Amino acid sequence: MTFRMLPLVLLVSVLGLGGCVTAPTSSISGDAVGVSRPMSDVQPAAGPDARARVHVDLGQAYFEIGRYDVALDEGRLALAESPSYAPAFHLLGLTYMMIDENGSAGEYFTRALNAAPGDPDFNNSYGWFLCLQGRETEGLERFARAARNPYYRYPTRPYTNAGLCNLRLSRDAEAQQQFMLAIQADPANGEALYQLAAIAYRRGDFQTAHEQLNRLHQQLRPTAASVWLGLRTARKLGERNAEASYAEQLRSRFADSAEHVLMMQGKYE
Repeated sequence: MTFRMLPLVLLVSVLGLGGCVTAPTSSISGDAVGVSRPMSDVQPAAGPDARARVHVDLGQAYFEIGRYDVALDEGRLALAESPSYAPAFHLLGLTYMMIDENGSAGEYFTRALNAAPGDPDFNNSYGWFLCLQGRETEGLERFARAARNPYYRYPTRPYTNAGLCNLRLSRDAEAQQQFMLAIQADPANGEALYQLAAIAYRRGDFQTAHEQLNRLHQQLRPTAASVWLGLRTARKLGERNAEASYAEQLRSRFADSAEHVLMMQGKYE
């Protein structure tokens, strides 16, 4: 599992696919300057913005299935209807980030934030962009703004991304804290549960890793990465039946995965 993982991190943490949650008290430092309601929560009245919103919604749907060409087209059509419509800038920023056109991505994220500096979705997305550019400290500040916004219904997103950003800095303790907050906000946050198990495994707490993976697999479908971590955890605990079960899952369900190749090569660490 790589830190980039953009399809998962962005689709779950940016585009609003999660459920409504209540924000716990945040331990991310930051202020609430420029707090505003997310523009995604506001349906424009009839007029240019309403027509632009239709294109943005359609563009997001295409974005979610990896049709980035159509997402870009819809973003541009939205701006043709309303040249200053901030959600269109946001959509274009996300899409350009996904296709590694970072100059254009940064430009559109900046335009979105200039139009709505307190929007938590925009701050969350730009924060992840900054982390990918090696500007983790700035990215963490953006996640702080998003997580502390009292109008934001999805603080699990910036908490998760703050955890991933801390992992890029090899700061497991700080990452663990943010993933725990992400799970407080959304107990079914699979990315946060997986990363907590991985952190526990790295520090040698194999029982906790086992418990986190069980919790994950009770709520969500296993992935090759989570099954592989489960197999290695079971080996450490001497649970041969569980190890064999995980191995069979890798063979039967994830035979084309890198994790299956590692298992066949006996490279468990």
